[in-house]
Amino acid sequence: MKIRNGFILNTRNENIMKRSSLLILLVGAFAALIPLFLKNKEDKPLKEAIERGLQRAEKQALVMADSLKNREGRLPKTFSNGRLQTCSCYDWVSGFYPGVLWYLYEENGNEEWKALADKFTSRLKAVQHVTTNHDVGFMLYCSYGNGFRLTGRDDYRQVLLTGAKSLSTRYNPLIKSLRSWDFTRNGLWQFPVIIDNMMNLELLMFAAKESGDSRFSEIAEEHARTTMKNHYRDDFSSYHVVSYDTISGLPHLKMTHQGYSDESSWARGQSWGLYGYVMMFRETGNEVYLRQAKHIADYLMRHPNMPSDKIPYWDYNVPDIPDTYRDVSAAAIMASALIELSCLDESPAASSYLDFAREQLITLSSDEYLAEEGSNGGFILKHGVGFLPGNSEIDVPLSYADYYYVEALVRMNRLLVK
Repeated sequence: MKIRNGFILNTRNENIMKRSSLLILLVGAFAALIPLFLKNKEDKPLKEAIERGLQRAEKQALVMADSLKNREGRLPKTFSNGRLQTCSCYDWVSGFYPGVLWYLYEENGNEEWKALADKFTSRLKAVQHVTTNHDVGFMLYCSYGNGFRLTGRDDYRQVLLTGAKSLSTRYNPLIKSLRSWDFTRNGLWQFPVIIDNMMNLELLMFAAKESGDSRFSEIAEEHARTTMKNHYRDDFSSYHVVSYDTISGLPHLKMTHQGYSDESSWARGQSWGLYGYVMMFRETGNEVYLRQAKHIADYLMRHPNMPSDKIPYWDYNVPDIPDTYRDVSAAAIMASALIELSCLDESPAASSYLDFAREQLITLSSDEYLAEEGSNGGFILKHGVGFLPGNSEIDVPLSYADYYYVEALVRMNRLLVK
């Protein structure tokens, strides 16, 4: 017998009470989730947006595949002036279309889609040896990374590990960061690092787990901490470019390259940072990355220049708002990141992240932004902005907008079917 709070209990009764208490807790926890569960299950506008988006993505991806089937080694970049613009595997956007194909295969389970994804993924095999481009992470992880996740093929794994080794050669131990670009903008930059580079760290985190070599993850974490320290302002907006002095290892210049001004918030860059820190928390469990992601999310969601339909202008501080361009790539990246953040964050704020992403996906799946079947050169979304100050890719479809849109659809769909 045991005595607890003045009551005499035998062991059998105590065990029954323990099981009953646990059952009560579980029932209570489930009951608390029922409203959200039912809301998601019965969210007809969201379900229709996801279904519409995925169906259109399949149709458009087949249009794209047909356009590229006889263009060996070419991959889609954008569509402008009535023509499909393509690139070689060495362009930073090369891995996004294969990634779209892998996500669609994941959704439909059709072996023909698997073969199609493999066909276009194989066009990037040479990228594993590239050491002159920080975007090796984008190029390989979106293509080979998704392929390995869905097939477990060892040849995919080897490409990814070799690519991670190539990417890690761009790391500078004094600066504690990966170099982004090799060009110096007429000598203005010494060691430029852009916020986009946060997205390439996922390949390194993968390599650390698959190879057992912790140096890959150490590089990724050091880069993430350096970026957090030097790219972010007090309000948790980010500079686009930080250039480091190669002697002292300290920043000597903070500015933009693709945004409106040095002190403005270039929209896609803000989304890159959000996504990157959500990913780093997922991979490490380090709360510092979660806090950073939440701060960035709050900055974006509450920004006074965020449109009511939740599709950002190409820069949050451009003076001609609202008479300027929207950027669907910034919205798609943000939506995908917010969905994952809502699953990782255990605070009450989690539902607000999911609600915001929900609105973004419904808007992106509307006629305003979703291309009509057979149009847009086979791209899925309309109204992206690549590099407005450089007069490049303005109000056109973009392969990375399509990729993160489909990823967000798949992620949200997983929540609805759970």
